[in-house]
Amino acid sequence: MEKKIADEKAVSDMLDRLAREIVQKHPAASYCLVGIKTRGAHIAKRLQARIAALTGDTPLLGELDISFYRDDLTLVAREPRLNSASVGVDFNGKTVILADDVLYSGRTVLCALNALAAAGRAAKVEFLTLVDRGHHCLPVCADFTGRTVPTAKDDIIHVHLKEKDGDDCIMHHIGGQLERKGSGSAK
Repeated sequence: MEKKIADEKAVSDMLDRLAREIVQKHPAASYCLVGIKTRGAHIAKRLQARIAALTGDTPLLGELDISFYRDDLTLVAREPRLNSASVGVDFNGKTVILADDVLYSGRTVLCALNALAAAGRAAKVEFLTLVDRGHHCLPVCADFTGRTVPTAKDDIIHVHLKEKDGDDCIMHHIGGQLERKGSGSAK
C-alpha cells in the first residue's frame, strides 16, 4: 500500500522550518551545509537559498559522494561507480550540517562521517534529515528533522525532489515494494 505523507507544500514547509531552526542555532559564518549525494545535496542547496533569503548571508555549500565508503555497493547498484569524497568547500574548523533525505539504519551517516574525516577536520558535525523513519542500527540521531514517520522494518520511504524526480513529495510504501526505476529513495 502506498501513502503520500507529504505533498509539495508540506515539503516546502519542512524546508522553511529547518532553515529557521538552523539560523536560530548558528551564527552566519560559523557553519556550512554539506549534502549527501544525491537528494541530500538538493536539500542542502534549497536550505542555502532559504537561509540566504532569511538572513542575507549565504552559507557555504558542499556535497559529498559517499559511494567509496559504503559496504553495500553491490546491493545499491549492479555496477557501482566509486567517486572521490571531495566536498567542494573548505569546512575545516567550521560546523558542518550534513543533510540527507531519510534517516533509517544510520549506516549512510557513518559513511558520510568517514568521508568527511578523510576530506578535512570539522569543528563539529550535525545531521539534518527530511524524514527519520526509526530502526537505527547505530547510535545516530538527527539534530534537525523535518518529520518523524513511524515505520515497520519492511516499509520504504521515498523522498521525491523536483531536481531528481520531477516532483516534491514523500511517499510511505507500507510493506515495502519492488524497486522502480526513478522512484526516489528506497531507504
